[in-house]
Amino acid sequence: MDQVVAARVTRRTVGAIADGGFKVLLAAVYIAGAGPLGQLLGAPGWLMVVSGVALLIGGGIEIGYTRSRSMRTYTHLMIAYDSGWVLTALAGLLTAWCGGSAGGEVWMGYQTAAPLVFAALLVAADPV
Repeated sequence: MDQVVAARVTRRTVGAIADGGFKVLLAAVYIAGAGPLGQLLGAPGWLMVVSGVALLIGGGIEIGYTRSRSMRTYTHLMIAYDSGWVLTALAGLLTAWCGGSAGGEVWMGYQTAAPLVFAALLVAADPV
C-alpha cells in the first residue's frame, strides 16, 4: 500500500515563506520604482535595480528551499539578516542626520549583498 507523507507545515515554515515572499515583493517595488525611490533615498537608480534583482534571487531561493532545509537554519539566518538590516538602516539614518549623502547607498548596499549571502548560506546548509 502506498503511503502519502505530508510535510508538516509549521508557523516557522509559513514565516520563512512569508519572509521570502516579502523579499520578492520588495524586489518588484525596487525594480519598478527605481528612479523615484532612488531619488527619495539618495541612491542611484542602477543600485535600486541591482538590489531588486538580489532580493528577487534571495527571496526565490528562500521560498524554494523551505522543504529541504531545517527551520532552525532559517530562523538563524533570518535573525542575522534582520539584525543587519536594522543596524544598516540606523547607520544610514545616522549618516543622513550628520549631513552625509551616502545614507541611502549604505542601506541599499546592504540590501544588495545580504540577500545573496543569505541565499548562499541557505544553499550551502545541510539538507533536512
